[in-house]
Amino acid sequence: MTAQLDKANLFTMLVRGLFRRCARCGGKGAFYTGWIKKSDRCKTCGFKWERNLEGFQLGAAAMNIMMTGGSLLFVMGVGVVATYPEVPTWPLIAIVGSVALIVGIGGFPTSYTVWLAIDLRLRPLDESEVADAAEHARS
Repeated sequence: MTAQLDKANLFTMLVRGLFRRCARCGGKGAFYTGWIKKSDRCKTCGFKWERNLEGFQLGAAAMNIMMTGGSLLFVMGVGVVATYPEVPTWPLIAIVGSVALIVGIGGFPTSYTVWLAIDLRLRPLDESEVADAAEHARS
């Protein structure tokens, strides 16, 4: 079963991450016990997400910035195209600012799970991590 879990393609792992699921097994809730509070292991497969804390935190923060920036560009582009030639500047700034807050704060857990998918693809689990996860997996 472990070999099957580890062979998911990047697209599948990213979709799992977008829905706050474990990128490795697809377990619901992955590492989150609340919106912001994290546990150290996946509730389903026992995988310990904290493989290299500093590097992982930086990657997750960068993912949050990319998700927020991407949504800002999208909303700004739609707003400009929809209202061209008389673009209402201040209402558009208010909408874009609201999107920045909502995606930046609301996307916090999603940025971790999406980054986990990318991190697992860049640095696959070694045998010791697989054994450790199997030892802590829910029976």
